Amino acid sequence: MTTLLPTASATPAVAAVLERLRLWPGEHHIAVGLSGGVDSSLTAALLQAAGWQVEGLTLWLMSGKGACCAEGLVDAAALCESLGVPHHVVDFREHFQAQIVDFLVQGYQAGVTPLPCSRCNREVKFGPMLAWAEKELGCMQLATGHYARLRPAAAATAGRTQLLRGLDSHKDQSYFLYDLPQQVLARLVFPLGELNKTQTRQEAGRLGLRTATKAESQDLCLADHHGSMKAFLDAYLPPRQGQIVLADGTVVGSHDGIEHFTIGQRKGLGVAWSEPLHVVKLDGAMNQVVVAPRREAGRIACQVAAINWVSIAPPQAALQVEVQVRYRSAPELALLTPISDSICQLQFLEEQFSITPGQAAVFYAGELLLGGGLIQRETAIQLETD
Repeated sequence: MTTLLPTASATPAVAAVLERLRLWPGEHHIAVGLSGGVDSSLTAALLQAAGWQVEGLTLWLMSGKGACCAEGLVDAAALCESLGVPHHVVDFREHFQAQIVDFLVQGYQAGVTPLPCSRCNREVKFGPMLAWAEKELGCMQLATGHYARLRPAAAATAGRTQLLRGLDSHKDQSYFLYDLPQQVLARLVFPLGELNKTQTRQEAGRLGLRTATKAESQDLCLADHHGSMKAFLDAYLPPRQGQIVLADGTVVGSHDGIEHFTIGQRKGLGVAWSEPLHVVKLDGAMNQVVVAPRREAGRIACQVAAINWVSIAPPQAALQVEVQVRYRSAPELALLTPISDSICQLQFLEEQFSITPGQAAVFYAGELLLGGGLIQRETAIQLETD
């Protein structure tokens, strides 16, 4: 076993994290989801430094080439060896294929743009991992390297575990966690939520972790695995020649698969027109990509369904919220009007150009994640102009 030898004292930010972990309520026996990257590596190291009994847990999701499943497994195993903690590899390939790969292919084929990461968190990474860790290891809690924060359930939160943005606005990953149920959130630990990426790498270097300078993946794991998202889709969906049309049916171009387009897209359409065009609809039934000039591409409303209310109970009256409709998009003000506990209408203050069926609309009040759901198709209302 290699012993980690820090070369300097922990920074005040890291010292504060360690103190919070030492005071964390409950039994300090925890499974740590390890991908082989610096974030999950430091998560395990911090928990161990704070006195927790750590069990490393890596999901085997895909076979063959791919950083998340080949190199990642090696790095996760090496980290556990250096920390002197057990490392468990769980074969979730069949489950991942059914819940994520098949789900993505069916969605793209139907003309929606699915969001795999939040679904993977709910259906693969958190609930199933917790169930496995409890049954096989006796661990009631799970930690990951996500940049998000939790506020434990208390009278002040109406008995709900609340989810907050990570302090690093550039790395905040709360958007992808909106769909986790309360029974899962209550058993999670996110040690990195109070740190930024620079602090994470610095602390990983101080501890001598082999992943301290490891390059960060810029794509979905499936894109990494196949080389690109286009290559992944081409492996599962044969080319389907179709038309690119204006809203009135005028044909302006052709395509080899609607799955290669997304709402709001302007570049790479392969269309020569008198003005720039944006994708406004993907019609799976007609196998058409519908485009429009920017003045006709804006939307001011959409319907959201399958809502998971996280930090608050389902509202019974309209409320103003900040909404993210993409992970990297800026929050936009909108009026949320509930239709039922799991369906709402969003009316934005300003027109939007990337309201995409299948993607998540996540609602915030400042740093507090209220809830989120999936944008529905054919519910956008065009902005009226004078």
